[in-house]
Amino acid sequence: MLQRAVMWITLGLLAYAQAGYWAVLVVLTRGRAATPEPRPPTPDAELPFVSLILAAHNEESVIGAKVANALSLDYPANRFEVIVCSDGSTDGTVVAAQAAGAHRVLDLPRGGKVRAQDAGVDAARGEVLAFSDANAEWEPGALHALVAALEPVDVGYACGRVSFINAEDGTNQEGLYWRYEMDIRARESALSSVTAGNGAIYAVRREAYVRCDPVMGHDLALPFQVVKGGRRAVDVAEARATEKMVPTIEGELRRKRRMMSHAWPIVLRGGLLDPHGYAPVYAWQVFSHRLLRYAGPFLHLKLLGATLLLARRSRIARILLAGQLAVLAAAAAGQSLRSRPLLIARYYVLTQAAIALGLLDHLRHGTPAGWDPPEGTR
Repeated sequence: MLQRAVMWITLGLLAYAQAGYWAVLVVLTRGRAATPEPRPPTPDAELPFVSLILAAHNEESVIGAKVANALSLDYPANRFEVIVCSDGSTDGTVVAAQAAGAHRVLDLPRGGKVRAQDAGVDAARGEVLAFSDANAEWEPGALHALVAALEPVDVGYACGRVSFINAEDGTNQEGLYWRYEMDIRARESALSSVTAGNGAIYAVRREAYVRCDPVMGHDLALPFQVVKGGRRAVDVAEARATEKMVPTIEGELRRKRRMMSHAWPIVLRGGLLDPHGYAPVYAWQVFSHRLLRYAGPFLHLKLLGATLLLARRSRIARILLAGQLAVLAAAAAGQSLRSRPLLIARYYVLTQAAIALGLLDHLRHGTPAGWDPPEGTR
């Protein structure tokens, strides 16, 4: 009886986390605008001064193009600055950023991405602080869109949309997952606030900026901290960027494993689990989109164990066990066969494994503040 209850509860939680939450959001946001009605354009002289901060470690190959892209944005040149924060680079990142025309280039000792961003904030003149990755290319109107989203006084954080470009022969299925994730974030934003952002394109009001532990990245730490501070964190569909994704699923496993080693400290001791400062709807979103997602690999293991124990006496358990084994077999076959269904199964299994491996890495070795660009993304 107990194992049967465990089987149904874990199956229900997995189904809800992976699809049910999105379905509930669809119902709750029906008829709601994901973004507010457009306002008359703000005169250039009244636009806030913006500092675009780029943290970079050994980005010589792309930093020049990134600075050029930033300087070409459709935003008044006298209301805008580009600050490159070199985090202990040992290549020509500093020289390349200076040659490309960055307004300020900080040559910092290695301290990790977050500390480099903090140094950029300290040096910035902007009322609005924008951030991006060194390999992300913004569309011309992206900065205007972020700034417009921050105009309402109750908004403190605005995150744009990044589209991932895969190599022609790449196997990574991140693009499929990311389109689904972007739809969820748009609906979260329409209902309340987003529960996470992305490092490629986002901006905050200076007074809403939160300094966090250097092992805790902005993607997960900033949105909920801004909400706890009394402001909204919103999705901005009109602010768009593109970025190269890791070419292979195996490379994505390594990237997500590293990301999760930075995410787990936020979950365990960074305040994400503390509901103080959350409205009820936002607390539900954090539970559904973040905590249950991160519990995914452990729920899968629990379901597998329960169905194994029940398989001899339960037809439903045998069907569920066969389904789980089929997904694992498809994931294994996806290593050598380039079939889309097999690659999707492999992507799902390996990214679930990355969540658990990231936790294991953090518990065994701690999480270093420094980072290196993922392979194949430059």
